[in-house]
Amino acid sequence: MRVIKTDIQGVVVIEPRVFEDARGYFFESFSQKDFEKEIGPVNFVQDNESKSSYGVVRGLHFQKPPFAQAKLVRVISGTVLDVAVDIRPGSPTFGRHVAVELTGDNHLQLFIPKGFAHGFSVLSDEAVFQYKCDNFYAPQAEGAIAWDDPALGIDWRVPAEKVVLSGKDRLHPRLSELSIPEGFSVTDRK
Repeated sequence: MRVIKTDIQGVVVIEPRVFEDARGYFFESFSQKDFEKEIGPVNFVQDNESKSSYGVVRGLHFQKPPFAQAKLVRVISGTVLDVAVDIRPGSPTFGRHVAVELTGDNHLQLFIPKGFAHGFSVLSDEAVFQYKCDNFYAPQAEGAIAWDDPALGIDWRVPAEKVVLSGKDRLHPRLSELSIPEGFSVTDRK
């Protein structure tokens, strides 16, 4: 696997080695040994999958400490714009985001450490999205930021009138209105 650094420390794009021939393709989607060598220790404990149609925006979600989650995300089919927003107090990139197009064809993955709000928009007719988490889902620790917070400046690449949101995702506060949870820290990942 090849690790591609982004503009925000700790958030990295992972490009697997894909072997293709007349039969199709093969690649390792995750290797604990390679991940720890290239990125650092992690213990994923839960895998999640969602299927969504064009225009769906999910996020921007996070879990508060001590239930915070690091995530390794990828798309099985379709195309999404995946977004990670730095919400680590004291981080030099606080409030900034990384956006990466993940597709079933490019096989790219995005690693998002703890201390980030996460979301994605679906750019294809539908998309199947998978992600690993290093902590179990804890409903009492849910946190979120408004997907359309103008201070974040995220171009979701879906016209606003075509965005499809859950009822819950329509009600999240802006980052400036959020009480940032204690316990997020800037990590020293490679």
